Amino acid sequence: MIKDIVVNLGLGAHDPAGEFAISVADAFKAHVLGVAFSYEPVIPGTVMSGIPPEFIEAQRSRSDKEARAAVARFEAAASRAGVSAEARIISASVSGAADKLSRLGRRFDLVVVGQAEDDTLSAAEVVDEGVLFESGRPVIFVPYIQKAGLKLDCVMVCWDGSRAATRAIADSMPFLLKSKQVEIVMVAAKAGKSDEIPGADLGQHLARHGLKVDVKRITSPDIDVTSTILSHAADSSADMIVMGGYGHSRLREFILGGVTRGILETMTVPVLMSH
Repeated sequence: MIKDIVVNLGLGAHDPAGEFAISVADAFKAHVLGVAFSYEPVIPGTVMSGIPPEFIEAQRSRSDKEARAAVARFEAAASRAGVSAEARIISASVSGAADKLSRLGRRFDLVVVGQAEDDTLSAAEVVDEGVLFESGRPVIFVPYIQKAGLKLDCVMVCWDGSRAATRAIADSMPFLLKSKQVEIVMVAAKAGKSDEIPGADLGQHLARHGLKVDVKRITSPDIDVTSTILSHAADSSADMIVMGGYGHSRLREFILGGVTRGILETMTVPVLMSH
């Protein structure tokens, strides 16, 4: 059961992650903590001596102002929704923020973060990927184009039999139980045998929980897996995607698997991932 949520608040004028987290809290009658990071100025060490202190202080002041504005927007939205909520500002470097949010997330049922709005490696993107690897909690990534709150008419579960996918399905059970329809989807490069029904056992397992389940195998030899998943999600009008988050940490540098990276860059609906 989801009763405690933490969300990494966006620092822009529009915060889809914060608003989505509030809608999740409302659906589950949960409490939600909004965290806004006031990032320390990023100054290359080689030019540190040539940077005027006034410039560094101006950057720090701007970051603090953005964080305070994010907290105010979040608190106002939570109040309008009648949701139990609190917010806090945390000062940290980009790498330090990833570690702090990951450690904080371990004391919550769910972490909600937002998708980066462009192709550059933003501070939020570094933090969010770190949370996926290090928090030990399910993470919902919210597209920057997201406008609606939580909707669970159809939840699409990506299944490949892996440990990560298994963990994601278990972590998503509170959402699956609230959904009207669950679709288990497998992407294969070639058609299976006529008597083979991949995912049937998983379908039976979820059906024993009282879920309405469809099992589908998609054969797509010419299209990459990411595009196949997102195309099918659009065709089936999926409101949420559930999948394993793949990758590893090498000397604190987070390296995502190809499909995981592709989904996070191009997703069009909220994606629940577990690692």
